[in-house]
Amino acid sequence: MFDNPPRVLIADDQPDILVALRFLLKGEGCYAKTVSSPLEAVSAISAESFDLALIDLNYARDTTSGQEGMDLIRRLKNLEPNLPIVVMTAWATVDLAVECMRRGAADFIQKPWDNARVIAIIKNQTDLFRARNRRDVLEDETRVLRGPKMTDFLAESDAMKRILDVVERVAESDANILVTGENGSGKGVIARLIHDRSNRADKPFIAVNMGGIAAGVAESELFGHVKGAFTDAKADRAGRFEMADGGTLFMDEIANVPTDQQNKLLRVIETGDFERVGSSKTRRVNVRLISATNADLDKEVATSRFRQDLLFRINTIHLHLPPLRERVEDIPLLARHFLKVHSAKYKKTLGGFAKDALTALRAHRWPGNVRELEHCIERAVLFTRGPEIVATDLGLRATEPAAAEPPADGQLPSVLDNMSFEDLEKYLIQRTLKRHDNVSAAAEALGVSRSAFYRRLQKYGL
Repeated sequence: MFDNPPRVLIADDQPDILVALRFLLKGEGCYAKTVSSPLEAVSAISAESFDLALIDLNYARDTTSGQEGMDLIRRLKNLEPNLPIVVMTAWATVDLAVECMRRGAADFIQKPWDNARVIAIIKNQTDLFRARNRRDVLEDETRVLRGPKMTDFLAESDAMKRILDVVERVAESDANILVTGENGSGKGVIARLIHDRSNRADKPFIAVNMGGIAAGVAESELFGHVKGAFTDAKADRAGRFEMADGGTLFMDEIANVPTDQQNKLLRVIETGDFERVGSSKTRRVNVRLISATNADLDKEVATSRFRQDLLFRINTIHLHLPPLRERVEDIPLLARHFLKVHSAKYKKTLGGFAKDALTALRAHRWPGNVRELEHCIERAVLFTRGPEIVATDLGLRATEPAAAEPPADGQLPSVLDNMSFEDLEKYLIQRTLKRHDNVSAAAEALGVSRSAFYRRLQKYGL
């Protein structure tokens, strides 16, 4: 029996041959599809994915030249260049076998066949085919950053301990998980933790930020494309779902999935089936989906920007991460961790935090959450001149600027007078985020696109 049974296409014009081979392969646990003509073989390869094609060389009555089969090899190779093709014929000659190999056949079987040899050839060729396909996917994965495996999660607050308790209980399941929370609150870290504690830990963890992908290329990024599908498609490329096959796909800012792609996303979540852009061939993946957003998806559904049935599918388990200001107990722990990381990065020896620095860290509101805290500590490591971090090294304002409306004469409030353009932009973004409960509404209020708004959030560590 095969450890991972292959999908095999069998093409022969003799019904008894098809029946015999189908029973042989099904006895080994294989999926076997039988067709009786070259045209049917081409149609099957165009519609489904196979690991190997086992084809006869002669189909028309009383023909023995093998020309039909050799022409079929060419047509199948045009459709699937890497597909192993094993030919079989009762009219075997050395010259015919050589010609089949020259045209792209992987092996040659003479009728009547030896069952053990047939099974051995199929196993060897499908193993090689899958290895080549995995190599191609790995080449595409070089475009994607895959972080180191997480061994622990830093938290002392009761709020985060409750989250971690749920993570431990659901990690080993295949349930789809929705993680919500403010920007920088650690949604991506939780997603990675879930993967590393799951049964898929030795499989790929692929992350994609839908907020940073233009609507026009979202389908290609998620599902891949074939050569020639559009102007810049110069080669076949796997999408994020293929890269994550067997593992976990983390879709950050899932509220930004274009509405015209949400039905395709729903389909692949429900069935595992999808097609690359420019191809009609259905492919299948086994992926565990973890989604994240800081948007209110119920409001997105109410305004028809997000499908309700898709929301039901992605939030089998819902985890809401509290902002850093609501788990103050975690701030010193996280700060010391970031101090250790960035001290090593910049080759500095620092003893820790002075008392006034810890007081300032606890008092700050952290609108950018954990991400802002890390940037703050990195900056302090760079600028400190003493043996430890003091409050002035952190560069934190003692108080947040109060909300203020511009006066009637159009003059800016005095708190903004000495701000640089970048400080002013960051301030306005922070104030707008406080007034609105999701990124989409904040971007609309500022008159910028969501993708442009996300770029500014990344720029300022928010």
